[in-house]
Amino acid sequence: REANACMKIREGLFKKGYDIPLCADMHFQPKVAMMVAEALEKIRINPGNFADGTKDFDELEDDFTQEREYLTEAFTPLVEKCRDLNRAMRIGTNHGSLSSRVLSFYGDTPRGMVESAIEFADIARASDYHNFVFSMKASNPLVMVQAYRLLAAEQYRLGWDYPLHLGVTEAGEGEDGRMKSAIGIGTLLADGLGDTVRVSLTEDPEFEYEPCNRLISISGETLYSSSDEQKTKQDAVEPYIDTRDFQSYSRRRGNVEGLGEVDPEQPRLSGTWLNPDGSVVTPVSGEMFTKENAQYLYSALGFKVSLGMPFRDIASVDSILLTSLPTDDDWVYVKRLQELGVGIIIPKELNAGQEGVISMTTLKDAIADSGLPSGAVRNTVIIDGTETLDELEQLEKINPAFVFLKVDDSVSTLHGGRRVFEHLKATENLVPVIHYYTTKTDDKNELALQMGSQLGSLLADGNGDGVMIQDVNGSFELDYLRTTSFSLLQGCRMRSTKTEFVSCPSCGRTLFDLQETTAKITEATGHLPGVTVAVMGCIVNGPGEMADADFGYVGTIPGKVDLYYGKEVIKKSIPNDEAVGELINLIKEYGMWKDKEEEESETAEELVAA
Repeated sequence: REANACMKIREGLFKKGYDIPLCADMHFQPKVAMMVAEALEKIRINPGNFADGTKDFDELEDDFTQEREYLTEAFTPLVEKCRDLNRAMRIGTNHGSLSSRVLSFYGDTPRGMVESAIEFADIARASDYHNFVFSMKASNPLVMVQAYRLLAAEQYRLGWDYPLHLGVTEAGEGEDGRMKSAIGIGTLLADGLGDTVRVSLTEDPEFEYEPCNRLISISGETLYSSSDEQKTKQDAVEPYIDTRDFQSYSRRRGNVEGLGEVDPEQPRLSGTWLNPDGSVVTPVSGEMFTKENAQYLYSALGFKVSLGMPFRDIASVDSILLTSLPTDDDWVYVKRLQELGVGIIIPKELNAGQEGVISMTTLKDAIADSGLPSGAVRNTVIIDGTETLDELEQLEKINPAFVFLKVDDSVSTLHGGRRVFEHLKATENLVPVIHYYTTKTDDKNELALQMGSQLGSLLADGNGDGVMIQDVNGSFELDYLRTTSFSLLQGCRMRSTKTEFVSCPSCGRTLFDLQETTAKITEATGHLPGVTVAVMGCIVNGPGEMADADFGYVGTIPGKVDLYYGKEVIKKSIPNDEAVGELINLIKEYGMWKDKEEEESETAEELVAA
């Protein structure tokens, strides 16, 4: 039926003058793929479920090798048909749907993804078929980046040059979906890898084009070959040796131990200036610390507020940068944050003797005068990527609590940043590094794409301990800049502050309204940091593409869904109108649920008393 429909669709489009090539996404059905190849210009096959079945394998090389004969027999007819009809093919491996055979030998790893694709490419090449591309998709941007890098290295080793189609699968919706896509796709495009891209959003399909186009544009603006300006910026970075290991991921963890520790015996006095899993620092003007505004400012910075007093929450900022000073009378509202262990950073030139603050200056100025101003307990320095090695070596002597990396416009942000981290690695300096990012955009989607591409490319390499966004034009609320910063850290698999959602884009297989259902599930379960929920429209995108998920909500037949824990079906054929409630019950059964905290209401009298 599907194959016949493809033929009619193709013919109908031709009659209307549309000759854009069409691609069929094939799973489980080699025979149907053969029929569809008669109608459409391109076939996507998934090596994990094309013909491997469900047989279990021991970790024995003989079993692994022998089963390849079956794959060759099943796949070769489609290869020959595509060759003879001049059809293209995408060999599209997915992290969540590796075959049991590959899993038994390589595990659920980027290496397994690569080997699975290479195996199918070998079969294609044996029939002198070369009209294919690769993809290595995962919902985890770090897994996706590593898989593509491994594949590129393997192609170099083999002398191959097949194109790469880039994508973070099931990225979700809104700014989060764009952020995760930008981290993965943007990082690889900055490496010079990638020929086509797909941003997979749980939105109407026409909304996928703009972020695709923008990511390509952003990468084009930063490549060495793109312009004389970029050549100048990259040439301005002093030479360094790139020692990154593309075959594995490890995060450089700055030493945050003891920074800003306060008395653990006091209930409100908890926290430090930086968080070991990733920190958010927010610039705040002193004028915002007034009696009338303080409680709202605390909320915007992510603190719970009770009777006008702030208390740390899971997504509270770790430190703030005062861009101007409050009045002496209003300093009490800053002090309340200090009592929680929040770092208060003040530019050295603004320091007026405030107690317990962190003094900020540039590295070059700190070399000239490393003394602390009155009241400051530690210092922090700004590195801009133009420093000489001799200047960078002074970091050990100055011993800042942490550093801000704010790469100067005269050098490449990516390469200037990598040079700094290579120096820190070579000198075994574990000073924490906060990425200092400035933006002039007033568009939320654009901010997500910029941050994901430009900061994500460094964080995806494991380089960085947090982020600070400076909104030059004041286009965004503080609360939004804070949550966006945390989204970047979570997208880079650092600090989790909310539920992670893996949700597929709409397609012809979808058995319920994905956008509406995802919104309902997000509203009901979005307050569970550390929990990952997959929302999948059909059985193909269900257990096959949600490797990172703790729980799955998967369409099976019209009006019914199955609920998963990991890759195991726990509840079957749940009516749609009952499924969200049953998902909550399932999360509770596995001990991962907590109730939403109700916002405290405060009377005017209580606030005045506070």
